[in-house]
Amino acid sequence: MSLSKEVIAVILGGGAGSRLYPLTATRSKPAVPIAGKYRLVDIPISNCINSSINRMFVLTQYNSASLNKHIKNTYQFSGFSNGFVDILAAEQTPDSRDWFQGTADAVRQSLKHIEKNDFEYVLILSGDQLYQMDFASMIENHKKSGAGISIATIPVGEREAPEFGILKTNEDNVITSFIEKPKKELLPEWTSNTGAEMQMHGRIYLASMGIYIFDRELLFSLLETEKRSSTDFGKEIIPDSINKYKVVSFQYDGYWTDIGNIYSFFEANLALTLDIPPFNLFDNDKMVYTRARMLPPSKISGTTMEQTILAEGGIIHALKISNSVIGIRSRIGTGSTITSCYIMGNDFYETIEEIAYNYERGIPKLGVGDNCQLTNVIVDKDCRVGNNVRITGGNHLKDSDHSLYAVKDGIVVIKKGAIIPDGFVIE
Repeated sequence: MSLSKEVIAVILGGGAGSRLYPLTATRSKPAVPIAGKYRLVDIPISNCINSSINRMFVLTQYNSASLNKHIKNTYQFSGFSNGFVDILAAEQTPDSRDWFQGTADAVRQSLKHIEKNDFEYVLILSGDQLYQMDFASMIENHKKSGAGISIATIPVGEREAPEFGILKTNEDNVITSFIEKPKKELLPEWTSNTGAEMQMHGRIYLASMGIYIFDRELLFSLLETEKRSSTDFGKEIIPDSINKYKVVSFQYDGYWTDIGNIYSFFEANLALTLDIPPFNLFDNDKMVYTRARMLPPSKISGTTMEQTILAEGGIIHALKISNSVIGIRSRIGTGSTITSCYIMGNDFYETIEEIAYNYERGIPKLGVGDNCQLTNVIVDKDCRVGNNVRITGGNHLKDSDHSLYAVKDGIVVIKKGAIIPDGFVIE
């Protein structure tokens, strides 16, 4: 039986996404733009499609309008296919009047929709991670091992380990113990044989990636009967299942990062500009799919570019752009210097008449103006940055939140739709 008939994927849209604020002020975490032209939700969906899994549910409850629109406009399978990507938003019913209380509760409340399909296994994924993974290998390992639950794991070092669920396995990769976010002093008890190459890099702890495979019957039994009051997979369902069911580890050695906060989001995007990036957008066999926009090619005049990703539809007159990601329909004015920035771009073009109308009223053009200097900045969608603006992010800035921008871990985030006046300075 093919994976398209055996497996249903459930992608967790996450909670309020407060650690990614202000990018999540008006959109859910999976809808946050990444790499100039994609959305975070495109990553797990693309991994599923590349693994021949074409039936997916995306579970969400916060700010889901833009996510709904993106999925509706992007993922439409052939009429001769049984494939779908459906949004399941939290809903009040006679049986439940509550919002999703956690990852397990979100899946529990959605079972009535999921169970209408034929499948043997449920693949549970997060909507805010960046990685390229062949789920077919993980599912094959799950079947061969006779496991009831499989957990994708990745070796991590001492610095990252306290941020994850850490586990230990026996020689057959059966998980024998699990601890959620261990304190640093406990780590010596949780080392694992992760292989010679991983150990050489100090990655000696096995961390859960938050990617699970459940046998259908076991998942329904756990959520509806045995653990009916449990709300979270990582904190409750998984630890409680280890001594009762066969739970195996599937070790993944590729690139994977959790986009949990502004710093990790910023670093993951800028890493794409490296000569050999850890996440390969140019892999023929691991395509990243997104909305097919009918945009013109980008137009560049007088600009020096170095280690820059430039999406389509841009009009660029900048002096220099380096180590930056420039999103769709971006406009950057003459003489501007962009260094280590993520400019998300715009959802529309202004006409000449609109530009003139706004100019008379002192409103800058959509995009980044002339003679600006931006360093360590995220400019969200549809912002208007005036001329002669200087913004320099870095550790010298304290975390703060303002009407037009926020500072997180030294990174200045210009809020969606903000109008930054001429001569504005943050240094």
